[in-house]
Amino acid sequence: MAADGSVRRCACGTRLARDNRGRQCNACKKKARDLVVSPPVVPPEFWRTAEMCEAFDTCDMGAVIRAYRTHGHHGRTISQEVAARWLGISQTRLSRIEGGEGVSDLPRLMRWAHVLGMPRDLLWFRMPGRPQTAAEDRQARTPEGVDTPDLGNPGGISGGAVKGERPSGALTAAEQDTMPLSRRSLLFQGVAAATLPGVNADEADHIGKALENARRYSDAEIVASFTRQLDNCKADDGMLGSDRTLPTLLGMLGAIKVCAQDAKPDIRRALFAVGARGAEFAGWLCRDLHDQARATFWHDRATEWAQLSGDLPMQGYVLLKKAQTAYDDRDAVNVLGFAEAAQSGPWNLPPKVRAEVAQQEARGLAMLGLPMLDVERKLERSREYLSSAGDSADNSGLATHYSISSLTLQTASCYIEAGKPLRAAMLYSEVLNTGVLSTRDQGYFLARRASALALSGEPDDAATVGLQAAELAAATSSARTRRELGRTVATLQPWASRPAPRALREVLTG
Repeated sequence: MAADGSVRRCACGTRLARDNRGRQCNACKKKARDLVVSPPVVPPEFWRTAEMCEAFDTCDMGAVIRAYRTHGHHGRTISQEVAARWLGISQTRLSRIEGGEGVSDLPRLMRWAHVLGMPRDLLWFRMPGRPQTAAEDRQARTPEGVDTPDLGNPGGISGGAVKGERPSGALTAAEQDTMPLSRRSLLFQGVAAATLPGVNADEADHIGKALENARRYSDAEIVASFTRQLDNCKADDGMLGSDRTLPTLLGMLGAIKVCAQDAKPDIRRALFAVGARGAEFAGWLCRDLHDQARATFWHDRATEWAQLSGDLPMQGYVLLKKAQTAYDDRDAVNVLGFAEAAQSGPWNLPPKVRAEVAQQEARGLAMLGLPMLDVERKLERSREYLSSAGDSADNSGLATHYSISSLTLQTASCYIEAGKPLRAAMLYSEVLNTGVLSTRDQGYFLARRASALALSGEPDDAATVGLQAAELAAATSSARTRRELGRTVATLQPWASRPAPRALREVLTG
């Protein structure tokens, strides 16, 4: 209840809980987070309103997108920044397009229409492979009665080519190869296209067949192929950086979603299990790119797919990742809350994950200013879990990377939060000098050490270490590392006129 005793409600009418200090219920919060990543589901009548029909009559995609953003169905206007993210362009470019800049590139127009789920009969250009009427939709089914899988876009209509005689309006093989939304080119031009750099010819052929006819071809082999791709993405991440790894991973997740639609139940569960691990990893990559909204989106998808596959450990593991995301946002309450939920829930977590969760609890306690004795107890508990991991069987595949080095690095962060930065700097140095970290992680923890040195009143050493971190951040496109270096520069402000701090500031702002 509000301070005056009145009942507080969300705009949707849901009564807000007493401990909810915001203005939205949990369902509306989730809807708002999802909106950042993908367009909302809209009913068929959405497209038949006067404002949408008038926009389509102009044959101007800018006018259509503007009418879509400002449609009353959404409850409020969707910003250009959010819509531009869906379409894969900048807000500035979308502003120019809505202002009258013409778009004549047919593949781009088709892709945007597909993303927003625009009905084919309202478009002024041809959308191949998309039946217009229910009768055409039935005729477009394969002899086995399986619809061509689409990518799950709201408002989209599934359909595919018919074997045998070429139907009216169908495309030749050469035409299909150039059309992004045709069935034949789905693997090469659709969401799954980004997976191709990580697969060999046999795997690409198998995935292509699975996308064309998921019920017939989605088998254990395709599950194994996706598992190998995920392992390759994780191996590439530390060297190539998140911005180069994420497109390949998202392509793989799109392919998994398509294959799971018509797979047999046991294969579907196996696909969702791989997808859950991939979605969790996508959340991590988005964290590294400092895209917290998308990180939250993929963590939520990881939880949902883990539930669909019956993977309890993964559900608990995602809670740990949410605690780490909360740490990025300096949200101490959620750091501790998510970690405690991971530790106490029915997840059956392996010892290494429990070790990482206990460390995260220690960090949350330190952030909240609790006594150092409580923090040390949690850290000791983490070491006990890690010690027992060597004697325990673990088939989960979770936190296999977690080691004494990992614990040492995270313990250092606890000391920073507890106001002991010099001790933290020493712990960071112990691991950084071993050479066990990937290029990206070496850069990030160098930045963390620079922050600790700056907090310890060592400006020249902090700036020198920070310059090393900046070089690796540029090589791996790590926004997370650059953000940490930004904190270092802010801490070094009292010494801003000294040569080394000035050089670090110029590198970051240049």
